[in-house]
Amino acid sequence: MARQSNTLFLEQWLRTNVGGINQIVFGHSSASSSSARAIIQAWSELRDSLQNQTFHPHILQSLKTLLNSQASLHVADPQAKLLLSVLSSQSFDRPSESYPILLRLLYIWVRKSVRPSAALIDSAVDVISRIFATEYGSKKSPSFLAEGILILGAISFVPSVSESSKIACLELLCRLLEDDYQLVRLGEEIIPSVLAGLGYALYSSVDVLFVRVLDSLLGIWGKEGGPRSTVPTALMILHLVEWVVSGYIKSRSLKKIQAFSRRTLVTSEASYVPFALVMVAAGVLRASGQTANGQGLEFVSILRISAENQIAFVAQQLISKTKVSINSENDPTNSFLRQCLSLALARSGAVSFSAPVLLCLASTLLREIFPLKHLYMQILQFIHSSGPEFRINEIKRHLDSVLFKEAGVITGVFCNQYVSADEESKSFVESLIWDYCREVYSGHREIVLLLNERNNELLVNLEKITESAFLMVAVFALTVTKQRLNSNFSHEVQSEQSVGILVSFSCLEYFRRIRLPEYMDTIRQVVACVQENESACISFVESMPSYVDLITWQGFSSKQKMEYEWSKDEVQTARVLFYVRVIPTCIELLPAHVFRRVVAPSMFLYMGHPNEKVTRASHSMFVEFMSSGKEPEDERVSLKEQLVFYYMQRSLEGYPGITPFEGMASGVAALVRHLPAGSPATYYCIHCLIDKANNLLGDLITLKDGDWKNWQGGPEPCKKILELLSRLISLVDIQVLQALMKSLAQLIIRLPKTGQIMVLNELYAQVAESDDVTRKPTLVSWLQSLSYLSSQATSKGRERKENSAPGTIETNARL
Repeated sequence: MARQSNTLFLEQWLRTNVGGINQIVFGHSSASSSSARAIIQAWSELRDSLQNQTFHPHILQSLKTLLNSQASLHVADPQAKLLLSVLSSQSFDRPSESYPILLRLLYIWVRKSVRPSAALIDSAVDVISRIFATEYGSKKSPSFLAEGILILGAISFVPSVSESSKIACLELLCRLLEDDYQLVRLGEEIIPSVLAGLGYALYSSVDVLFVRVLDSLLGIWGKEGGPRSTVPTALMILHLVEWVVSGYIKSRSLKKIQAFSRRTLVTSEASYVPFALVMVAAGVLRASGQTANGQGLEFVSILRISAENQIAFVAQQLISKTKVSINSENDPTNSFLRQCLSLALARSGAVSFSAPVLLCLASTLLREIFPLKHLYMQILQFIHSSGPEFRINEIKRHLDSVLFKEAGVITGVFCNQYVSADEESKSFVESLIWDYCREVYSGHREIVLLLNERNNELLVNLEKITESAFLMVAVFALTVTKQRLNSNFSHEVQSEQSVGILVSFSCLEYFRRIRLPEYMDTIRQVVACVQENESACISFVESMPSYVDLITWQGFSSKQKMEYEWSKDEVQTARVLFYVRVIPTCIELLPAHVFRRVVAPSMFLYMGHPNEKVTRASHSMFVEFMSSGKEPEDERVSLKEQLVFYYMQRSLEGYPGITPFEGMASGVAALVRHLPAGSPATYYCIHCLIDKANNLLGDLITLKDGDWKNWQGGPEPCKKILELLSRLISLVDIQVLQALMKSLAQLIIRLPKTGQIMVLNELYAQVAESDDVTRKPTLVSWLQSLSYLSSQATSKGRERKENSAPGTIETNARL
């Protein structure tokens, strides 16, 4: 809460609340400080100058020394009297630069003195009035104006000052702003001081000039040649009003509150621009929410209602002038007002629902805070024109802006408004967000492909915005699930919402960099809903990009011709990976013809992707489909058998290299388990594996003498195929087992001695641990025969070669 007792220098407090504004006074950083010796020396030089009636150039440096130490400087009445004497002396000509500094030092005196001398204050008012009457006209400057307004407001704020002096200060303050408001535009760094002076004046005990001071505060922003309307200025107005109204409420100044409310919240003047009115209302909400907490003041409740109505009124006017869409043209004035309205709500706390407010917040999020569509268009122009890289700086400025830094808070306000919204408003903003996700997907995909690492810095900065946009969508989606996925809505509505959220998440999957709780909670809820509804499952699967869209450059705005490589399209790959991970969760409900038409082509395509994570996921989806279908279904079984033929070709052509062995092994295990007994597809699978192993073994034969290379440490891919074939003897059905044993035996005989020993020992161990009484006798007999054949081959090998590999095959006694 803004407490007057805690706010020594109001202008500094305003800067602190806004953030990002350098605390500069006349070009000198207020953070710098001078030593005590330097301060004493500066005061001494001022006294000497006054006594000698000369203003040497080094006196200006003395004044700057004092100014730079304002945080620790204490100006007592004697020093104030000295400053007034220097300011009013007619004996020497003071440089223009000295007037603002002298006024600032007097301001420090007024604000830091516990009880300044009333006579000295009256004297200060006379001197300041005379200076502005005689010197100001020829020495006008933004800093002179600002420091005058600041000291005049500060004096009127002091309780012990006479009413006549306060009125004189307020009269002069208003006249300065009414006549020279254009000077404020020339030096925007002075705005905090101008606003602080007005804030002091508004809190003054004098009521006669209250309306005029208020008009000076709120009426200059829309005048021709007046100060520019900026977000930092708007925020300073918000916190200034917070400071003023907090004081009113704390002191129970009901008369002031009524006058302020009537002028700004009920029947505001035509000269008060909308952004200022919004910030005033937000300041009132912030002050009333913090100051009156727990006090139960009725007039504060009325004040809050008026403030909320004012914000809703401005929002309604804005909506009536603009189209709430991510594709509509963006007028700078409307854009600025949306930003102010959103920041006002972000700093106001909880407010009642208003449809216009909800729509304005949605528009601000999609067009102002995350203006990705606009940025994509700008970047495309930059790519095609090869112009200057000013748009990179534009993105950097946006990342550093107060609006972007408040994105999380504004998203929270937006979600709170959504929770209380009517059904029509909810449906409208839901559509806006889901459409936005698709726009971002297509736009970012094109930008990434076109830049192709040409400008990595631009992409890095751009993706900081997209990552935050993903967080916004995730938080909103969780809010939607809590509102929609419950017993109050039909299964059809719940399914429709779930599919919409999943499709939106797929579009933004590329930007998901962290494990976000809101994202995970939403995924669990919507997937559970889709798992219970076949039509929802089909709808989600059919939203997946088609095979043709995946392998070709479709629908891009760029006229630049380039060769498209689907495997290098990272944005698209991330989206497909999302589908590949989610589809298995509802695959039991997915009809076979839909899997054949939509999923299978993409699944096989991405089995050849160079990214192992993607390839593994594709194999996992094949496993899930082969394992699906609890009840026998002719169409599903037929499709499974058909897919096996292409699966084995696709997997083995990329092995070793692209195809991960674990993925292929799980796929083979799934197909031999779930295909009908004696299926030709199972025979084909074994034939392909044997053929691949033979090819890998053939590569190991030396051309010199036909002998094998050392088995250990070399042919890892071949070893893994043999391990897989060995595991299959426990998995294939009895009808296929004989063919597998025959082919495997022929393969083992071709191995070098060390390889035979290793494979046979593994087979012995596997059969020994088996509890399958049906196939175990057959396997024992087969192993005995295979051991004999192996030993015979080894004996013949010894006759040809003296240095044979040592080792013996374990007996089958343990079997």
